[in-house]
Amino acid sequence: MKWMMLAGLIALLSPDLPDGADGALTIRLPGETIRIHRGEFALPGTGFVDPAKLDRLADGLAAKVDVPARNAKFAANGTIRPEQPGRKLDREAFESQFYAYFYGSGEADMEPPARPVPAKVDSELLVGLKEKVIGQYVTYYNPGNRNRSHNIELASAALDSTVVFPGETFSFNRTIGKRTVERGYRQAPVIVRGELSEGVGGGICQVSSTLFNAVDNAGLQIVERYAHSRHVAYVPPGRDATVSWYGPDFAFRNTLNQPVLIRAYAARGTMRVVLYSTESVRHHPREVPGIQRGQIEEVRDALHPDAG
Repeated sequence: MKWMMLAGLIALLSPDLPDGADGALTIRLPGETIRIHRGEFALPGTGFVDPAKLDRLADGLAAKVDVPARNAKFAANGTIRPEQPGRKLDREAFESQFYAYFYGSGEADMEPPARPVPAKVDSELLVGLKEKVIGQYVTYYNPGNRNRSHNIELASAALDSTVVFPGETFSFNRTIGKRTVERGYRQAPVIVRGELSEGVGGGICQVSSTLFNAVDNAGLQIVERYAHSRHVAYVPPGRDATVSWYGPDFAFRNTLNQPVLIRAYAARGTMRVVLYSTESVRHHPREVPGIQRGQIEEVRDALHPDAG
């Protein structure tokens, strides 16, 4: 902010760019170097910086500099994959350096300033949360349908190790992400009123439905939940939660005074979700009806093509 005020004062006193204004600013990025000039960022006929052009420059740098933090996560063998901090462009510091260059003279050289971004969930938190089971649910699927099984297992892996903090609202769509071929999801055959159909991500609704019942068993607050337009066989009637990237979501709120850890596992025809918290957590579980392993019928919601 101080640099912006000083920049405006300089511009008013000297509307033309300073002598030596043709000197380039070299911005060094990992594996790339960018060279820009003052004239490219000046408002025509003034000595002011064009804020829109500066914002676009900062946005472009952020796309190259920013790295999201990676939370700690349980591996398939039960060990914990440690968290990794991320980084984010420090826009205020970058703008200060840019104004110093713009209203100075000659050339300049810089590396975009970045600030560390800590992981939200670290290894210590995961270990501390796996103390008390507060909710769980199991459903079954046909492992012979390889594509649908693959989708269920892929979504389960994305869900696993999620931590929902007190007062936080969990969104299934936001957590799992868009179901696309590029992200590994497959076309899965499903049955709609006796007719065979296919869609990328078929089977995902079994993951959201299993989670819904585990959450309900834990006594947590259901914020958003929609049923399929017709019965699905992997849960009792009225116990499903349909999801679609451009449509319904499943969401719940952690109303407890402790974080909740979601463990999700799918393999060999069994989909299981277990919710954990600390030993001191106080919750009020609810009874939910289960389903026995048996013949697996696959039903699709015709209204939402990526629901399953």
